Amino acid sequence: MRRIDAHAHVLPPAYRRLLGDLPIPPGRLEDYEDVMARYGIDAAVISTGPPGAFLGDPGQARELARAANEGIAEIVRGDPERFAGLATLPLPDVDAAHVELAYALDELGLDGVLLLTNVAGTYLGDAALEPLLAKLARRAAYVFVHPGFPPHAPPLPHPVWLYEFPFDTVRALANLIYSGAFERHGAITWQIAHLGGAAPVLAHRLASLALREPQLAAQAPAGAVEYLRRLYYDTGLADNAPALAAVREVASVDHVVFGTDWPYLALPEGEDPAPALAALGEQRSGIDAANAAALVPRLAAAAA
Repeated sequence: MRRIDAHAHVLPPAYRRLLGDLPIPPGRLEDYEDVMARYGIDAAVISTGPPGAFLGDPGQARELARAANEGIAEIVRGDPERFAGLATLPLPDVDAAHVELAYALDELGLDGVLLLTNVAGTYLGDAALEPLLAKLARRAAYVFVHPGFPPHAPPLPHPVWLYEFPFDTVRALANLIYSGAFERHGAITWQIAHLGGAAPVLAHRLASLALREPQLAAQAPAGAVEYLRRLYYDTGLADNAPALAAVREVASVDHVVFGTDWPYLALPEGEDPAPALAALGEQRSGIDAANAAALVPRLAAAAA
């Protein structure tokens, strides 16, 4: 069985050093390669994941993004049949993001872009980010949306990843839908982490805005469920029957791709990294590898 991990986080050493003592895993490439060998993962799309580049200082954000992108590009160049890489951008500074986008895609040859659901409270779909999305659409870019840290203090004493991350995915998707971003920028290929967070379960509730307050839904004429249907979803931290059932009610199975969310996953026993996918029978092979061709065709061709 061929397997492409469309959601893995690797932190290049220079980038990790710039993060200082931030309490996140080291994300070493050699550790992830051990996981690939154990679970039969032939290839992977790697990105830094949160916190991305912005830690409060715009100048530092440019430095962090450059270190991340050059480090990811070095990994990809070293083994281009096994790795694809996604660029980190120094948002919310859109002008700096334009510069880094051109460098990452045109000079470093990275395969797409990582965007967090929000950076410092600026959510995807915000008017301030419209020029960046327009550039990505002109490039017909591959964009991986990963939840970021919410711009508010958690109201309960639980870690943000427990449910704030899935909820932040809903916020970003709702804003992308009702700002008209998905309608305007259909040339972008979107991958949403964690099987869309809570969005598939809430899809019809999100769609109800068009009936209850239609003036707020004017920029989303196709309807929320249709925009969600067009997206790709990865199984990172969502390898369970309820999550799979929900996303399959919204999108076709050929829009689901395998992902681990390494190093944040709890590794299962045995040799299968996503045991819940076994229930899909013959459809599983598409999720494991073939469906990723829509996101990173060169990597899918190499894995095949």
